[in-house]
Amino acid sequence: MQYADILIAIVGVLIVAGIADMLGGKRGFGGALLVASVGAACGWFLVIRVFALTTMDDWNWILWALGGAALSLVAYYLLRNKR
Repeated sequence: MQYADILIAIVGVLIVAGIADMLGGKRGFGGALLVASVGAACGWFLVIRVFALTTMDDWNWILWALGGAALSLVAYYLLRNKR
């Protein structure tokens, strides 16, 4: 299973987006998934390319990706326009 870590990260992002969608009042899973995906990509980019703390062979980048997804969802729900 060469790409198991990537699959685990994708499933984790789906779970984080689903939880945020349920807690946020069902405003749309697509928006939560988009925000979580961008946040996960940013978390991955920070740990792999910017800080160079780990590689794709390690499992630490998954935690950073899920942390980026969660942080971006928190910012999204705090700063969104509530009409």
